[in-house]
Amino acid sequence: MATVNEVIDTTIDDPGNRTPLVIGGHNYGSVTELVCRINESKTPIAWYIAFAVSLMTLGMFGSLIGYLVFTGVGVWGNNNPVYWGFPIVNFVFWVGIGHAGTLISAILFIFRQNWRTSINRFAEAMTIFAVACAGVFPAVHIGRVWVFYWLFPIPSLQLSMWPQFRSPLLWDVFAVSTYATVSVIFWYTGMIPDLATLRDRTKNPILRIVYSVLSLGWTGSARKWSRYEKAYTLFAALAAPLVLSVHTIVSFDFAVSQLPGWHTTIFPPYFVAGAVFSGFGMVLTLMVPARQIFGLQDVVTKRHLENVCKILLATGSMVGYAYAMEFFIAWYGGNLMEQFAFVNRAFGLTPWAYWVMVSCNVISPQLFWFKFCRTTPWVMFVVSIFVNIGMWFERFVITVTSLQRDFLPSSWGEFVPTWVDYGMLVGSFGLFFTLFLLFVRFGPIVAMAEVKSVMAHPHHDIHDIPQGDYHDDEVDH
Repeated sequence: MATVNEVIDTTIDDPGNRTPLVIGGHNYGSVTELVCRINESKTPIAWYIAFAVSLMTLGMFGSLIGYLVFTGVGVWGNNNPVYWGFPIVNFVFWVGIGHAGTLISAILFIFRQNWRTSINRFAEAMTIFAVACAGVFPAVHIGRVWVFYWLFPIPSLQLSMWPQFRSPLLWDVFAVSTYATVSVIFWYTGMIPDLATLRDRTKNPILRIVYSVLSLGWTGSARKWSRYEKAYTLFAALAAPLVLSVHTIVSFDFAVSQLPGWHTTIFPPYFVAGAVFSGFGMVLTLMVPARQIFGLQDVVTKRHLENVCKILLATGSMVGYAYAMEFFIAWYGGNLMEQFAFVNRAFGLTPWAYWVMVSCNVISPQLFWFKFCRTTPWVMFVVSIFVNIGMWFERFVITVTSLQRDFLPSSWGEFVPTWVDYGMLVGSFGLFFTLFLLFVRFGPIVAMAEVKSVMAHPHHDIHDIPQGDYHDDEVDH
């Protein structure tokens, strides 16, 4: 436990006196106690209630997928001309959320932004679970899910054909699967020292076996720390370009088409900025209540939350700039079809969706110009919810409004979502929160070893280090 209960305003910028990233007078041992207490204490009633709700929602999601497989994709509202409805909207939404974790872990690690250490584990877990949710939708959208392996370049003697390598849809298969694989490896590698800590502390024999297997015999020796640091840096270098490449390729699904409203070169940077924006929005949605419930205020300080708010303000402004540029390019290009497409978005069949998008994504983050909003958790939480809503509507506006009104009025149509569409959207959140709650209960939600590496290094005898208290200070011995 902390021996000094210091009250420090971590939001004050003083170049001559850098604010500590961990407050409350903690030492290495008390940080271990603080984080492991979440896994070792009695499971709170609130966790059981949240897990039961998530599990029921997940059950509904599974039932609807079964209904879809046995009945056909006609249970969705997809029609001619809106062949891409909620499934592609949900897919892009979840892939976008999966961006923040690897960005915080890889890019901020390479740039040595130490404040990332308190929130990177949260964000990495969120990335894995969001990509899992995203992967469900293209898998079931193909209709005949039992031949999903046709998406991969496997020679087929029966069909004598290969996937279309010139299609961005196939590029997406490789991009998302590569991103998911690297993200899982990166996440797992970073957790090994902390899993060893849980292994050494747990009194449950089953969990000890599980943690022992997962920690790969970690002992915390100087040689293991040295190899760990090299591997972590290598994976960070591999993962960093993927942050930019994945949503760039997702944007190609739209940008390489001839459809008015999609055929634009601004889509790759626009999609990447939007993905980072939505990812950090979800980080805030998860982190603010978790910080309060699990008493992590000393490790996840207001400074950490304020930095996330600043990133939301910057990326939200980029997204707003992209919205404005779409209208400008349509006007400046002189293409009547493009001009009609964007006017139709704002004032056509579903204008409410467009203005919800603008209000949530452009206007609400502007609150973060004010320090009160950047340092008040309940304001951050409310704005983050708006960001999540707005980014889902952004994908809806891009996809549905463009498909409803293309070149010829004779081919126009209207998309009306069915109860299955709504159910699968809600159900995907059940999958996400079920995985996240399991991780919170049984995994190290804060990167203990990394947090200790950015704390002041007090002199201590190695024999005083408590059992399971691994940190890279041991490399010095």
